[in-house]
Amino acid sequence: MIKTNENTLPIVSVQGMVVHPSFSKKGKMTVDGDVIFMPGTGGITYNAKIGDICVGWTADHLEPGVTTRNPDDARNDAYVCYSCIGNEARVVSGDAKGRKGFVTGKHGGCEHLMIYFDDETLELLAPDDKILVKSCGQGLSLTDHPEIILRNMSPELLKKMNITEENDKLKVGVAKIVPGCIMGSGLGSGSASGDYDITLFDKSITEKYGLDKLRFGDIVCILDADTRYGRTYQTGAVTIGVVIHSDCMAAGHGPGVTTLMSCKTTLIEPVIDEKANLADMFIK
Repeated sequence: MIKTNENTLPIVSVQGMVVHPSFSKKGKMTVDGDVIFMPGTGGITYNAKIGDICVGWTADHLEPGVTTRNPDDARNDAYVCYSCIGNEARVVSGDAKGRKGFVTGKHGGCEHLMIYFDDETLELLAPDDKILVKSCGQGLSLTDHPEIILRNMSPELLKKMNITEENDKLKVGVAKIVPGCIMGSGLGSGSASGDYDITLFDKSITEKYGLDKLRFGDIVCILDADTRYGRTYQTGAVTIGVVIHSDCMAAGHGPGVTTLMSCKTTLIEPVIDEKANLADMFIK
């Protein structure tokens, strides 16, 4: 059993609402200079869920499941930051009132929080329905591994992940391994919220690491990536994160990854695990 400070963590209510999709009349420019008009962030996405492939959608920055936000920016900062992957979410208004799901991702820039609900609940939800999250996890730490910093990690998720301790290291089950050299948008930003993107424009690297098969909710390892505080390239550092939105067509963008744990040295060792996905951990 991995020792943590879980018993000291408060459980605090934070609240948002289902966000309507946004749209720009100017469109968005692709890496090759074309202008596109297609769905992106926001709304209730009925046919893209954790466990599904996140690459190849006719969309840009597609967010799986239900996208939420608090309309007050200051409150939204708390809503997104304090909520952690795996936290329970409950609908508190509208036809789906009382239905429960869980947090699956944090999208930086737009500052969205994505939540999984089952299909029956999706049919009952509508934009502006209010969602309450029982937030818990920011400040979670590993008692015997102080050099490994946790971010956005709920205690529930930590218990469900495939993690073993061996020779003072943590072996962590991951679906894919990602080289840090292809990480893009989000570099430099703080890791207690939001995400940063895996750029998939280099086809040889994409094929070598099997990144065209990435799924929403995949637990991945990013090599040479220090995201303990701000996101940066650092030889030997390791980051474990979760894939939270789809691939993208704009330069510097791609599937987003929210940090779960990071270390400046090689104390985290990735092990390929085909079931390292939030869907396998929480709903299958």
